[in-house]
Order: sequence, then C-alpha cells, then structure tokens
Amino acid sequence: MCDLMPAPQPAEKRGKMKKLRRTLSESFRSIAFKKEDSSFDEICVTKMSTRGCQGTDSVIKPLDTIPEDKKVRVQRTQSGFDPFEKPTSQVKRVHSENNACINAKSSSAGKESPKLRRHSSPSSPTSPKFGKADSYEKLEKLGEGSYATVYKGKSKVNGKLVALKVIRLQEEEGTPFTAIREASLLKGLKHANIVLLHDIIHTKETLTLVFEYVHTDLCQYMDKHPGGLHPDNVKLFLFQLLRGLSYIHQRYILHRDLKPQNLLISDTGELKLADFGLARAKSVPSHTYSNEVVTLWYRPPDVLLGSTDYSTCLDMWGVGCIFIEMIQGVAAFPGMKDIQDQLERIFLVLGTPSEDTWPGVNSLPHFKADRFTVYSPKKLRQAWNKLGYVDHAEELASRFLQCFPKNRLSAQAALNHEYFSNLPPRLWELQDMSSIFTVPNVKLQTESGDSIQVCSRKNSHGKASSGSKH
Repeated sequence: MCDLMPAPQPAEKRGKMKKLRRTLSESFRSIAFKKEDSSFDEICVTKMSTRGCQGTDSVIKPLDTIPEDKKVRVQRTQSGFDPFEKPTSQVKRVHSENNACINAKSSSAGKESPKLRRHSSPSSPTSPKFGKADSYEKLEKLGEGSYATVYKGKSKVNGKLVALKVIRLQEEEGTPFTAIREASLLKGLKHANIVLLHDIIHTKETLTLVFEYVHTDLCQYMDKHPGGLHPDNVKLFLFQLLRGLSYIHQRYILHRDLKPQNLLISDTGELKLADFGLARAKSVPSHTYSNEVVTLWYRPPDVLLGSTDYSTCLDMWGVGCIFIEMIQGVAAFPGMKDIQDQLERIFLVLGTPSEDTWPGVNSLPHFKADRFTVYSPKKLRQAWNKLGYVDHAEELASRFLQCFPKNRLSAQAALNHEYFSNLPPRLWELQDMSSIFTVPNVKLQTESGDSIQVCSRKNSHGKASSGSKH
C-alpha cells in the first residue's frame, strides 16, 4: 500500500501565511550548508536538462500557498514542464545588501582537506572560496528561460564540473518562492540518486544554485535509443528511481513533478532525481495541497479529478508511467488535448472508475459519471505489448497504475518486488550515498547505437545476460 501522510492543516489566516513567507525568506538567507570533501570527490557529471520529450502544453499551477490572483499559466516545451519558467509567486526580501547564502569555509583550518588547501589557501584573501560568485567559471550556456539561465561551469576551488542555475532577482519582487523551496529541501538531502546541491550564491542581482554536473537525462537517453530500452537497463534505472523516492518519502517529502526530463543520467548510468521546485515537505503549513502539479502525461487520475488530499501515492503513479515508457518506447498516456482527454486515455486501459472500484470518486470536484465513456479494465499488455516479454513487469506496472490512490505500491515495497529478484542482494545493503554501480558486475548493457561495450553479467540464477538489445 502507498505510504500515507497526515492530511493538510485547516486554513490559516492570511496574516499567518505572510508571516510564513517572511520566515522562509529569512531562513533562506541564513542557510548553513556544510561542505564535505567527500561530496566533491564523488562528483560524477551533470547537466540541467532544458528540453522536453513529446507532447503538448499543459497547465501547471503553483502550490496552494499562492493567492489565486497570482496564478499564471506555465508553458511546457513539448511534454516537459519548463524549469526556467518564472515562478508564480515570489517572496520579497527584507534586506538588499549583498550576502552569500552559504559560506562553506571550514570552521577550523585544521579540518580542511589537503585537496582544498591546494586550491584555496587560508592565508590568501583572494583565493576562490565556496559561496562566492567568482569561485566558478562559466563554460557554456545550457538553457535559458524567463526567470533563470543554466550554465555548464567549473569550480575554481576543486576544478570539478558543475551546473550553475542562475536566477535573476528583481528588487520589487525578491527571491522566487520556488527557489527557496528547492534549496531548502535539497540542502538536507544526501543520496546517490538525488542531484547534489553543492553551493548557493546570493548577490544583489542573482541567486545561483550550484549543482553537480550530470551530462544527460532520461528523456534524452530514451530519444537516443528509440523503441524501448534494454530490459536490464530499465530494471537498473527503475531500481535507482525507487531508491531515491524511498529516501525522500521516508522524510515526508513529495517530488510532485516526476517525468523523464527530471531524471538525470550520468555517463556511468547513475540516475538522479532533480528539479525539486514543485516538491513539498509535509511539515510546511498550508490549507491544502495544490491539485495542479505534475506534468499532464504523468499526472494521476485523482489529481486530474481535482483531489488535493494526496500523499506519496502521487509520485508512484508517475513511476508507473515512466516504467512503461522505458519498456515500450512511447509515453503511457500521451494526452493531446486537455485533462478530459488525459482521463479518457487512462480509463480506456484501466477502466472507468465507480464507487465500487474507487471509494469516494463521486465526491471528487471534477468527476461526473456522465462525462466519461464507460470502459472495462484491460490487461496492461494489451495496451503495451512489451510488458509481456519481461518477467513480472506487467504485474509491477499494474501495482503502480491504480486509479484508487491508496492501492498504489509504495517505493519501499516496490524495491522488494519479484521483478528485482535477479539483482545482486548487495544492492539492498548499500549506504545512502553509495552508487549501485559500486556492486561488482552491476553495469548498463549496451543499447542499440551505443559505441561502448559493456560486459555481460550473470544474474542470481547464473544465466548470462547478453549485451545485445532484446
């Protein structure tokens, strides 16, 4: 069963909401972010992807804390939510002076690693330091939007590649609320399958989030390998996705915008959850959750029907859609018109819900039985035939794609599904910051069109998996 989180608190007075925003803004300025040498030694790769996969524009609205009159339409590039679109609500700053949000200088010079001392000598006031704008060199622009520009960069402190998300600040509007939320959540998340936030730099004109650099995303990876990915690679990508989600769900954090372009892929095959601009921690007070989250193709039916009482189940629907897309090579529910069309595509496969199959569906704001054609549920392999070629894939996908939210499998439970039974047992014993590729013989298989050769591996039953695509 999907993990449940406490229902949102009743509506607060407008004055309390203003106080919350002021508190968040103050907290953001005082973020203390410790730099650990090991974090920078383990930087792999990275890129903030700015493109979408397929599809048409959908409406993504901000969180419920944003007043109705401030909500605006956010465009997507093809099927993907534009990560550079200007946020719909921004938090004003009390102070306008320059200050760095993070000063990662070690509290004791004696604790600095020799590696850091080589790059930044404490005796030299002009040496590059973390938290300073001149500590990073911009190499090339990766993408630009109305509120931020992303660059590939290089750290002058340790020479590592980084992704610089430069957010332009306007004096009358202050710091974007989504930037505050993204930085606040990411600064506390340390996991191999979550993109690492290295640094935050605040000046009068800009706010820069410095991420590890990852060279591509799952959307681009699938574009390069059309027709569906190698089944073994699908399994490794899905395992990593569930591993990252289990980590944040156990900390009562929802991602709320799962889609292929928000899953970064390193050159070794490591998958990392990225773009936490729509993420929400359950501890943040609010009168309700927004029902306008998650890109349309990956949005669950309960949210499409107007539900605002959701939990980790929201993310698990997106997992099911991404799982099918990796196997089949096409989006599971590529709605082409609007929310009504999206729901029709879902019901065509899973069946039109009723009170018997989905208790409480009649009470959802946008559900009217006479608006939808009555469909009977089908086997998933009838819609996506490649599910039938992979052991246990159809059963696992069906556990994710449940219209009734509480029936969806949780991330932690999914990791123990029989679909993963032929993976090395050591994968379940890894520490949070350890990559699955540290386990011997765990490697990506060669996809069609790949230039590198990957050794075949043996599963738990001793059968060798070939490097050719099935």
